[in-house]
Amino acid sequence: MDFSVLMSVYAKEKPEFLRQSLDSIYTQTLPPTEVVMVQDGPITDELQSVIDDFASAHAEMKTVRLKESQGLGNALNEGLKHCSCDVIARMDTDDICKADRFEKQIGWMEAHPETDVCGSWIDEFIGDTSNLVASRKTPEEHSAIVAFSKKRNPVNHPTAVFRKQTVERVGSYQHFFLFEDYYLWVRMMQAGAVFHNIQESLLYFRMSKDMFHRRGGLAYSRSEINIQREFHRMGHISWGTMVQNIVYRVTVRNLPNPCRKFIYLFLLHK
Repeated sequence: MDFSVLMSVYAKEKPEFLRQSLDSIYTQTLPPTEVVMVQDGPITDELQSVIDDFASAHAEMKTVRLKESQGLGNALNEGLKHCSCDVIARMDTDDICKADRFEKQIGWMEAHPETDVCGSWIDEFIGDTSNLVASRKTPEEHSAIVAFSKKRNPVNHPTAVFRKQTVERVGSYQHFFLFEDYYLWVRMMQAGAVFHNIQESLLYFRMSKDMFHRRGGLAYSRSEINIQREFHRMGHISWGTMVQNIVYRVTVRNLPNPCRKFIYLFLLHK
């Protein structure tokens, strides 16, 4: 089955992380038909050099340049237009695929044409993949994924493999600070899309030491409230679930960093 890999890079990313990410894609047991790399606004010469190196070695790599940074959701929407395959694998430019990721996920999509989105678990690391700090596990079957989505994001976005036509049918990514992917999954569920998560980690997810500091504060709290209100408006969650989610999430967003880190690593993840 032919498939595209969709990525977006912007100026603040590190060239060495981008190189590791692309290396992990091009050394897969099942390599992609094409990689579509969206440059979300001007990037550094160092990042450009990495992209040029891979583009010269892989003629099937496409580069899409945006004059100004438009944010992840808008950048991915532009990249979708340039993906020539109906099946698309998402990948972030600082994460690392495990060698058989595409073989297993594309194999699932080929064997199960009813599936619209296929994700997997992730292993979270700091610095080096030998320094694993947590894993994020998501449910396997569609009904369990839908139930999980009423409380938490049910698909690890960097692992998502989806059918282009199904995503476009619901309006693709739409801007929602922090939650473009979560918002997309719920809209797809309401449109009848079928989900599946492979029950093993197929990707190393890079975490930074200051991630817990950046994930707190009023802006994050405001976005948490807004997405829960939107899910309730859509009929995806009840009024009671909305209130419970808002209270819990806003509380966590405003805890001291060490407390937020403990909840993230030891209560939400394993």
